[in-house]
Amino acid sequence: MRLLGNLLWLVLGGLLVALEYALAGLLLCLTLIGIPFGLQCFKLALLALFPFGHTVREKPPATGCLALAMNVLWILLGGVWIVLTHLAAALVCAITIIGIPFALQHLKLARLALTPFGYEIVRLP
Repeated sequence: MRLLGNLLWLVLGGLLVALEYALAGLLLCLTLIGIPFGLQCFKLALLALFPFGHTVREKPPATGCLALAMNVLWILLGGVWIVLTHLAAALVCAITIIGIPFALQHLKLARLALTPFGYEIVRLP
């Protein structure tokens, strides 16, 4: 079921979302200050490629207040718009019964896109 979900996700827009995250990551990595943000974009791109069969969980709080500061910067510099895009896509997907699993994946991506620092992507068994 994961394979079918991921294939449908790729065909119905997931590949485009992943490419957008990867391009943003490349652009952010051009500057020294943008490298941490670019790495988070690559993390989002990986999840956007194959969201079925993966979950997002919080890392141990060893990152301290640096993760909080980076998340605040992320939100102020564009994270809100990414989240709104995923929420709009989730709303459109949730209109039909068939689209509900895709809406849930957009909500998972929105959660990570709001505060990407301090979270990790884990493959489900």
